[in-house]
Parts: sequence; C-alpha cells; structure tokens
Amino acid sequence: MEETKAAQTQGSATSMPTTYDPKEAEKKWYDYWLKGEYFKAGQRQDAETYTIVIPPPNVTGMLHIGHALDFTLQDIMVRTKRMQGYDALWLPGSDHAGIATQTKVEQKLREEGVTRYDLGREKFLEKVWEWKETYANTIREQWAKMGFSLDYSRERFTLDEGLSKAVREVFVKLYEKGLIYRGNYIINWDPAARTALSDIEVEYKEVQGHLYHLRYPVKDSGESIVVATTRPETMLGDTAVAVHPEDDRYKHLIGKMLVLPIIGREIPIVADEYVEKDFGSGAVKITPAHDPNDFEVGKRHDLPQILVMDDTGTMNDNAGKYKGLDRFECRKQIVTDMKESGVLIKIEDHVHQVGHSERSGAVVEPYLSTQWFVKMKPLADRAIEAQKAGEGVNFIPDRFEKIYLHWIENVRDWCISRQLWWGHRIPAWYCEDCGEMHVSREAVTKCSCGSANLRQDNDVLDTWFSSALWPFSTLGWPDETEDMKRYYPTSLLVTGYDIIYFWVARMIFSALEFTDQIPFKDVLMHGLVRDAEGRKMSKSLGNGVDPLEVIEKYGADAMRFMISTGSTPGQDLRFRWEKVEQARNFANKIWNASRFALMNLGDFKAEQIDLTGSLSTADRWILHRLNETVREVTRLIDSYEFGETGRLLYNFIWDDLCDWYIEFSKLSLYGADEQAKHTTQSVLAYVLDRTQRLIHPFMPFISEEIWQHLPHEGDTITLAPWPVYEAGLEAPDAVREMELLMDMIRTVRNIRAEVNVPMSKKIELLVKPASEDTLAILKRNEEYVRRFCNTSLFDIGMEIATPDKAMTGIVTGAELYLPLAGLIDISQELARLEKELQTLHGEVERIEKKLNNPGFVAKAPAKVIDEEKAKLADYADKRDKVNARLAELRG
Repeated sequence: MEETKAAQTQGSATSMPTTYDPKEAEKKWYDYWLKGEYFKAGQRQDAETYTIVIPPPNVTGMLHIGHALDFTLQDIMVRTKRMQGYDALWLPGSDHAGIATQTKVEQKLREEGVTRYDLGREKFLEKVWEWKETYANTIREQWAKMGFSLDYSRERFTLDEGLSKAVREVFVKLYEKGLIYRGNYIINWDPAARTALSDIEVEYKEVQGHLYHLRYPVKDSGESIVVATTRPETMLGDTAVAVHPEDDRYKHLIGKMLVLPIIGREIPIVADEYVEKDFGSGAVKITPAHDPNDFEVGKRHDLPQILVMDDTGTMNDNAGKYKGLDRFECRKQIVTDMKESGVLIKIEDHVHQVGHSERSGAVVEPYLSTQWFVKMKPLADRAIEAQKAGEGVNFIPDRFEKIYLHWIENVRDWCISRQLWWGHRIPAWYCEDCGEMHVSREAVTKCSCGSANLRQDNDVLDTWFSSALWPFSTLGWPDETEDMKRYYPTSLLVTGYDIIYFWVARMIFSALEFTDQIPFKDVLMHGLVRDAEGRKMSKSLGNGVDPLEVIEKYGADAMRFMISTGSTPGQDLRFRWEKVEQARNFANKIWNASRFALMNLGDFKAEQIDLTGSLSTADRWILHRLNETVREVTRLIDSYEFGETGRLLYNFIWDDLCDWYIEFSKLSLYGADEQAKHTTQSVLAYVLDRTQRLIHPFMPFISEEIWQHLPHEGDTITLAPWPVYEAGLEAPDAVREMELLMDMIRTVRNIRAEVNVPMSKKIELLVKPASEDTLAILKRNEEYVRRFCNTSLFDIGMEIATPDKAMTGIVTGAELYLPLAGLIDISQELARLEKELQTLHGEVERIEKKLNNPGFVAKAPAKVIDEEKAKLADYADKRDKVNARLAELRG
C-alpha cells in the first residue's frame, strides 16, 4: 500500500457542540465562502473548464420547491467538478419574464386604483424595474439559504444591456436573412392582458361546455347543411363551410352559396381534405380569423378573414347588432336568437379542453393579428441534422431525444411579438410620412425619405426569444469576450422536461445559428416535484411547499439531500415531510459519528495520518469500503444517478462507518496499545475526511462544519480535492473476514433477542468452524467477537462437541452454539429452527429454478452464474446443518 499522508495547515481538531445547529452553520459558512471568493471562476487558468448557466428564474416572486430541485442538482455537479480540479463556472441570473412580471405589476397597480395607461410607458417601466430589483434580491437571498455555489460576479439579467445587445443582433441578422417577417396569423390571445401568448403560457383545462348544432340554408334551394360548434359567437365571422371533396352527400353542393343565419351574408361551400367526412355531419364552418385550422383552410381557398371581436374580447363592428357585447354574453344572446329563428337544431353537453392564460386566467381566444414571426424550418433543419449526425446534445434520459426531435421536425413558425411594455422592444421603426420600415441594431432617427418623424414598434419580443440566447449571451456574445472563448460551449443544462420544446430546443437552434456550436454537451431532464399523493403542486390545491419553510424546520442540507436523491432522471419526485426528517436524522448521525471521532482524536494532526502501519481487519475493511464508495459515487454522479448516489452514501455512512467501524474502533481507541490506537486514529481521520468530501456536494454546510474540526489541509472543503480510487486500499480478504464477523455478531444478537437475554448479560459462545481458514480468521479477530457478543466463555474449535440444550446459529463457514441452560425452551428453539429451515429451503429452490432455466443460463454472464452457484452451495450447506441440529434436539 502506498503511504498516505496529509499536511496540516489549520489549528488542531477541537471539540464539537453536542448538537448541530443548521441556522448558525449555514449563515456562517455561506458568508465565509463568499468572502473567500471560492465560487468565483477563472482562478485555475490551466485547468479544464466546467460550465453551467443557471436556468434563469422569473423575477415574479419566490422560488418554489421545483427550483430547489433544479438548482440543487446543478450545485451538486458544480461542487463535485470544482473539487475535482476543474475551473468551474456556475453563472447565475434571472429572467424578465415579460407577461408574467407585467401582469404581477399591473395587479399591484390595480389595487392602488391605477392602470399602466394612467402612468404611461416610461413611468410604468420604472415601476416594473423597482419590482425586478425587489424580487431579484429575494432570489439571491434564497440561493444563499440553499447554499448554491454561484459566481455572483458574473450574474446576468435578460434585460441588461449586454443581453439587449445580443437580442438586437440576433433579431437584425435573422431579419436580414429573411428568417424574421411580419404578417397576419392566428395566435393565442389573452383578452385580459391584451397580448399574444406563447404555447407554454396556455394552460388547458377540462371544461363542461356545449356543442351547438346549426342549420345553414343553401341559397335558392330547399337544402341546408348542418354544422356544429362550441363557440357560436364566432359564426359571425364565418366565411365558408367546408366539406370533403369525396363526400357523396355534398358533391353536388360544392361551389354553391349558403346564407349565413342571422347575418344574412352569403358564404361558399368549399371542398377541402381537412374535413373528416365520417365525423359528425361531415361539414365544418370556416372562421379564418378565429381558428388556426380555419385560417389555413382560408388561405388555401382565398377566403376573407373577418375579425368579429376586439383585443379585449368584446364584439366589434363586424358583429352587427351584437357589437359591444362581451364574447360570452354574445354567445348567450346569439343562442337565444338562433333558437327563435329555428337555426339551432340541438344543444349537447360537451366536455372539452379550453385554453386559459397561465398569467391572467382568462379564456384564450384564437385571434387573427399582425405579428412578428421567425421562420422555423431552416433553423430546425440544422438542429435535426446535427442531432442525427451524432453532433447534437446528449439527453439524459435518452428517451427525451425522441421528444425533442418530434417537436422540431413538426415545428411551426414562431410568433415572437407581444403586446406588452415590459421586455425587449422590437428594433423596428416606421416612418410616419412615407410608411417605410427600418430594422436596425441602433435607434433610427431619420428615414431615407428625409423625414425625422419615426416611431418605434410598440411591441416587445417573446421572453423566450432572449432566453433562447442565454448560454452564450450571458458570456458576452456577440462580443469576443474571454469568458465566451473559455467557458462556451457549456457543459450541462439541468431543466424540467416540461419546457423541452419552448426553451431547450430554442437554445439549441439559436446556438447553432449564431455560434456554430451546440450550447451544452448534456441536458439532464428532471421531473416535477409533486405532493405526497402524486398531485401537481398548485395554489388552488394549497399543496405547494416553500423551500425556505423546509430549511427553517430541518436545515438546508436535509432539504437538499432529500430532493436530490429522491428521484431518478426524468421521473417526478413526491415530496414527503417524513423523508426530509429522515435526511435530517442522517445529518445528525454524521454529526454524532464525527463528534465521537474527534473526542478520540484529541490533538491529532493531519501530518500524523499514517495508513502504512499494522492495520486491523476492521481498519482494512473500512478503507476498502470507502475506496469502493469513492469509485461508485464518482461514477454515479458522472452518470447523474443522484438517487443511487444518495443510497450508497447513506448505507456507507450509516451502516459501515457508524454502526460497525466506529464500534470496532473503540477496542483500540480505549486499549493500552498506543501504536494500535494511533493507527485507528489515522484511519478514523482519513475516512471521516473523505466521507465529508463525498457528502459535501449534497450537504455543503454540515460537511464544511465537520471538516473544519477535522485534521485537514486547505481553507475550505469547497476546494478540497475530490477523493480518488486507490488500488492499494483494496482488501477483499478483509471484506470476507468482516462479513463473517458481522454475520456472527448479528446472529448472536438475534438469538439473544429471541430468548430475551439482554446484551448486558454475558453468555457462553461455542463456534465450530468448517475449515482451517475460518478457524484462523476467528482466532485473529477473537477480541471483536468477545466484545460484541459479550461472552463469559468463547471457545473455537473444529472438534467442538455439540452441547445439549443450546441455541444454534448457522453462518457461512461456521456453526454457533449458545448454551443457555435454564434460559431457553426446547420447543421454542425447535420452532425457530423449523422456520429457518423453511427459509433456507425456499432459497435453495429459488436458485435451483433459476439455474435450471435455459434462458437464464444462456443469457447471464459466467460471473453471475458462478455467483448463483456459490449461493446455492452456501444455502444448501446451511440447510443441512439446520437439519442436523433439528435431528439432535429431537433425538
């Protein structure tokens, strides 16, 4: 084994408080990290870089538990990579969140009896900037509470000047390439906020509505066509009725005119394959200005586009006598009128999905509007080509690649304009005299016609337009900055699967278009945080969880450990308070184990750590298990398997270290052999130091607090080198020995429990090993067995006679006898052995069935088959020994 030493640079280990105080530790260490600038990138210029740009939270309020999950996973990766020696940058920032933030501010103003129109654009934006500063500060405070290792010196905001420059650059370049255009199209319209919405801002809710069947008469004929609609008010904007060209019922009517009921306007019957002839009546009313599918049909047949309501959802001049009515009031009135005129044939109850504005709650109106659009196909084609050529991003789990490709392969043009005041104002200017439009990176003050009478477009860009540039605009693009050269492309994006279309895809095609590189190597998709019953968290259900409330009750480390290790990539996580409590108990276990160790280390210094001495079986075993844990934890973190990482760390710390090694270490720590004591102190200090480093990315505060008390080198665990696998610490023979000893100790304790013999009462223990090898192991480790089985007599021998009236235990390689005369009931022992025999027989049958299965034998690796055969031999041997003991007792 190679010599393992460490140099002490700080004071000796001191005593720790009896209990861990999260509040005191969290504030102290976060301030310490910030003061030391330990999160600041760029201090390791010769190191490989590792970059994450944070998915920017909206400046609309507090962070929720979903943010806590998202950001904790990023922090785990950044802290690990920083400890592994990378120049790690985790860039923070926030999003202006156009409609969401404007809606919040407008709500606040309404409570004060003011509207944005009362203030005017400039004064209103001052109010929004005030809001932004308040909530950006709140977000920073929450980041600090959760322990996130962000480089605040590089913090960005989607409306800061640098990002605004990037947005203008992208807009103008896409416009010059013909990929941005202005035109009429059906968009999602929020009549309350009076703006276009992106698809992600529309929530579909199941609504109990009605299906109205209407009869449209054919002009100069006794015939009519029946159509059905859920929105009868839109019939006022009908410009045709469509039928399938192969529908025999209507072939003779194609090209003829219908008379639109109530309005009396004539509209044509057109043939279009969009219509499903076997669905309903096979005839569909076409309203190009109020339905996206009808809009496409209308374009194919050159139909008029008649808008029948204004941007507030109020019926306009084209609605005739219904002008001035709210759209839903109009629906009621028009239904009444159609009943009276005989146009309405029937009304059916109809449950359907209705889009609602995520921000205002208003029912979304498909609405014909003049908007700005991005032509998506050329951009999408490049992203598809890169992905299929193996040059795209790596999705984790990989099933999300198919979802991503499906969306961009079927992408529609993107409506990027919003009728808001808060956001990136569209860089287009219109001459009021000649009407010429100018698209420019800088403000246009004079038209080519000579006029200075220009006005800028009132609309702003969709929030996702600036967010799509986030991975590179935050690093200084379009300028050739040092950060852009060094940290781009980024290493990892962590985000929820619910925005793969709206953000992830847009970042990818934007990056390919403007940087010729993918924006990140890996995309880790996580699920939603749901409540204990699996329901989505929402205000209406009142089941949301405030991460600060969790921290207040249990500490940041407990919250971080629970949410980061409670799910697998791509899967939803159920939040359970009892799981957070378990994580808090785990933190306390780590604390208590460390406190015990430090009490027994005294003034032990880091340079005194020496693992080259005579190590006990327990010493070699715990170093082997630590080594295995280091290797597996590193592999699992690199694979983003945080749940499995948590399980591994929990089992190693709770079971191996606390329940077994620390107990075993007491023999030498409390013994008279100073050399053995020093060796155990070395192992304890070494293992605890490495354990704190492994747990640090998950539980940064308690690990720093403990590490600072331990013998260590360096100023902070944040920059302590990540543990690495060391071949010299492998000790499979020590593992075999410890497994035998632990099995024996557990078996004896179980027998004591069955016959109610307390651990404080000494017992006789006779052990009959099956081989000389096992005998030697037991002789070497006799002291452990005596101490932890609490024996008055401990006798080991291959020729030991089986005592009468003794409890029996069977372990791999040995038989145990506990002569408990006067303390046991023979019938009770027979029943116990019968039960054990039944269990062993079941295991033998199970493995025999597996080994007799041709499919298993053909497919399983040889190593697995050998392991199963070894298990079978072991269980069969134990079964034979139990059978023999039963025969003796019945004898």
